[in-house]
Amino acid sequence: MPQHNINIEGIKLYGYHGCLDEEAKIGGNYIVDVYMTTDFTLAAQTDDLSQTIDYCAIYQISKTQMAIRSKLIEHVCERIFTQIKFNFLTITHLHVKLTKLLPPMNGNVEKVSVEIKD
Repeated sequence: MPQHNINIEGIKLYGYHGCLDEEAKIGGNYIVDVYMTTDFTLAAQTDDLSQTIDYCAIYQISKTQMAIRSKLIEHVCERIFTQIKFNFLTITHLHVKLTKLLPPMNGNVEKVSVEIKD
């Protein structure tokens, strides 16, 4: 049986995460990438959205969780991961990557990211 992967990359969202007070007020740009393994054989055969993972639902989960302020992006990533697993029981492997662009650090750093995989 072939392995079926669905990848949703580059979900661009704005959030207010971070340990600094300024981050809670100003916010910053983030990117969410979601990689899923599932069986979409029926969807491929029937052209039926209900037989696969709805991309819009993954986007909405990401957007909803990103709207809840956290100090750590690890915490946000865990919430996104958990919510996707809860809503889509057909996912056999899930990988969520959350990237914070231009983090406020004492240096020139383009981005930092965290990943959760099962």
